[in-house]
Amino acid sequence: MGRRETKTTWMWAETVDLLDQAERLRRQFFRLAASAERAQPRWEPPVDVYAGEDQVLVEIALPGVPSDRMELILAPGELVVRGERRLPKHPPGTDLKRLEIPYGRFERRLALGPGHWELVGRQLADGCLQLLLARR
Repeated sequence: MGRRETKTTWMWAETVDLLDQAERLRRQFFRLAASAERAQPRWEPPVDVYAGEDQVLVEIALPGVPSDRMELILAPGELVVRGERRLPKHPPGTDLKRLEIPYGRFERRLALGPGHWELVGRQLADGCLQLLLARR
């Protein structure tokens, strides 16, 4: 294989990798979730999960979402956080040029380990919701 073929192969491999990454991000942030009335676009906020034997700390990135726009459901074996991030207001005389932070309805479902889980701590700070769960 010549030098030109190697460079071309490398460029195509990089392009395919970038397209794969873009598709993963698109799936992560914009999904269609079934609704009783109709399918609605929803995004899934990213999470960090720290788990021990009898406790779990979940941190969910929700920039610009006030606590009154969130719903938390702790069901057997599952934690569900859903709500809505409204489109931010912009100063008069300005137009939207770029929108990268998702807005609209969101929902994130996380499977929990076996047992009965209880919410023992909840804090919303710096655009992140922190939930501390303990196994009872």
